[in-house]
Amino acid sequence: MTKPKVIFFGNGPLADNALEILAPNTDIIFHARKKEDLETVKKLKAKNPDAFGILASFGVIIKKDLLDLFDATGGILNIHPSLLPKYRGPSPIETAILNGDKTFGASIMKLAEKMDAGPIYYQTTLNFDHKAPKSEIYEGLAKTAADWLVKNLENLPEPKPQDDAAATYTEKLDTSMSKLKPSEKAADELLNEFRAFTIFPKSRYDFNGIDCIIKAAHASGAAENALSLECKDGRYFCIDRLQPAGKKEMDVKSFINGYMK
Repeated sequence: MTKPKVIFFGNGPLADNALEILAPNTDIIFHARKKEDLETVKKLKAKNPDAFGILASFGVIIKKDLLDLFDATGGILNIHPSLLPKYRGPSPIETAILNGDKTFGASIMKLAEKMDAGPIYYQTTLNFDHKAPKSEIYEGLAKTAADWLVKNLENLPEPKPQDDAAATYTEKLDTSMSKLKPSEKAADELLNEFRAFTIFPKSRYDFNGIDCIIKAAHASGAAENALSLECKDGRYFCIDRLQPAGKKEMDVKSFINGYMK
């Protein structure tokens, strides 16, 4: 049986996880990773009019002339990790974690000129424990959406328009968000920040004037070690592992012995 041809657009964990499902089940004739690849996409689509377009976290604006090339095959199918129109924008999973969500969404929409506003082909939700690492959430949502695409790519339903009035938006993450502020936030809020900012922009805190990246932590009702941060709600954000700037990751005991005695 001939596999459907796909031109794939994407970078990062959402794209990587989606490809684990798509690659064995479709014929990916090109993987666009950057803006400069879009000219190649146009040429390949002209030669392969039956090729589908699938996008997962591409980070580049795709203009109308390219979008129109894919209309005959359902448009460019965008895997977006939220229950649209909620959490449009660049950081839907991270924003959901910051908000303490336990239910996460995935949508497959027809890519439109307006950000994340295209009509919806498919939506689903997955539940994750509040301690689930961000990588697990990315994997679950991406693979669930990609699995639906594999099964429905050649028989897509009619997409349904979004309710723009119900839209909420996320913002781009940056390093100004990294510094933990225990006096301003509850312990669970800091834990959500830590989970959301894994990989980038990373949670940081100064101990004895040493800038440290937090690598593992948990919330507790008591101070469990010398690196437990008392929070606004009287509970503690307890560091388990950390990495001093320019040094190797270490546990709390090693850090205390090396930097605080």
